Amino acid sequence: MVNLFEPQLLGGTVLLKNRIVMAPMTRTRTSAGDVPNELMATYYGQRASAGLIVTEVADVAPSSKGYAMTPGIYTEAQRQGWRLVSDEVHRKGGTIFLQIWHVGRMAHPSLMPNGEAPWGVTEERAENSDVFVHDSNGKLGYMRAGTPRRLGTDEVSALVVTFSQAFANARQAGFDGIELHAAQGYLLDQFMNSVLNTRTDRYGGGTVEDRTRFLMEVVDAAVREFGPGRVGVRLAPFGTFNSMPADPLAEETLLYVSEQLGRRGVAYMHLVYELMPAGNMETAEFKKHHVNHSVLAKVRGAFPGAIIWCGGFTSRESAQAALDTGLVNLIAFGRPYIANPDLAERLKHGWPLAEADRTTYYTRRGEVGYTDFPAYPSSSAAPSAT
Repeated sequence: MVNLFEPQLLGGTVLLKNRIVMAPMTRTRTSAGDVPNELMATYYGQRASAGLIVTEVADVAPSSKGYAMTPGIYTEAQRQGWRLVSDEVHRKGGTIFLQIWHVGRMAHPSLMPNGEAPWGVTEERAENSDVFVHDSNGKLGYMRAGTPRRLGTDEVSALVVTFSQAFANARQAGFDGIELHAAQGYLLDQFMNSVLNTRTDRYGGGTVEDRTRFLMEVVDAAVREFGPGRVGVRLAPFGTFNSMPADPLAEETLLYVSEQLGRRGVAYMHLVYELMPAGNMETAEFKKHHVNHSVLAKVRGAFPGAIIWCGGFTSRESAQAALDTGLVNLIAFGRPYIANPDLAERLKHGWPLAEADRTTYYTRRGEVGYTDFPAYPSSSAAPSAT
C-alpha cells in the first residue's frame, strides 16, 4: 500500500516529498492593486512541508474579478508579488503551483472594468449565489452576482490568449506549475455544463467536444508554456455550487475530459468535494461527498496522471484510507491548513490539530488568523506515530 508520507513523482517531472497537498483557499490578504505581498509569502512559506501547495486562485484578467482582494496574475506588480511567494516556498524546500481562473458570471459590476456586466456563457444569472465586494459605503460584504452578458465566439477565443499570457507570467514568477480552476461554477465549469451552456457556436453545449473546447484550448496553452508535467486541472464533477444546474451528462463529460487531459500529458486532476448550492464562501457547507467509486474507477482507467482527492479530509486515517482504495495518488487538505502550518508533520507524528476561528478566514486584519498560528512545539511532543 502507498503511504501518505511517501514521495510522488508528478507528471514524470516534479518530485513531491509526500502525498499531502495544501488545497487552494481564498484568504483576501492582498495589497492595493490585488498584489501578493510579503505577508502572503510568509503564509505559504510556513506551509512548505506539504508535498504540493496549490495557491489561492489568481485572476487571469480584470474581467475575472469576482471577489474583492483576490490576487491577480496579469500585471507586472502582481508577477513580482507572486515571486516573493514562490521564492519563499522554494527557500523552505517546498513545491508550489499557482491556481488560475476566470470567474465568468460569478462577478458583480462594481468589480468589473468600467462597471460592465460580468462575462457569461449565456445571459443566465447565478440567481442564488453571492460574490464578495465593497458596498456603496466601502464596507466589504456579500452581494448577489450580477446579470452577465453572453460572450461572443471571438471573445472566448481571445480569452485563450489572455490565459496564455497569465501562464507566462506565472512561469516568470517562479512557480513550479499551474492549476486551472475548472470547478465550482466558474467560467470553465460554466462552459462544460450541458444545461447551462445553451450556446450554438463552436463552444456550445450540444456536444461534449464543443462544451469542453474552451477548457482544452486553455489546457493546450498551459502545456505549451509549462510543459505537460507541470499542469493540473481542478474539477468538481456533479457539483451544484454557485447556482450550477444539475447536469445529466456530467459523467459523460468527466470521462471525456479525463481521456483528453491524459492525451495532453496533464500532470494531475484535482477532484473536489461538493459545496451546498446556495450562499457564499463563509456560509457554504462543505459536504463530505466524493465522486462515486465506480465513476472514479472509470476516471482512473481513462487518465494516466495523478489524481488528487479533496473532500473534507481532516485526519491521517481518513487520508490514508482514501489512498488505500488505489484510485487516487494525493490527498488535499483545506481548512486544517489554516490553523496548522505544519500540518504534514502533525499528521505524521500524531500531534493534535489546532482549529481556526472561521470569522478570520476572510479579513483585513493582516496576520490575524493567517500567519499567527505557531508550529507544534515538537521538542515536547509525544513519540512519533509512524
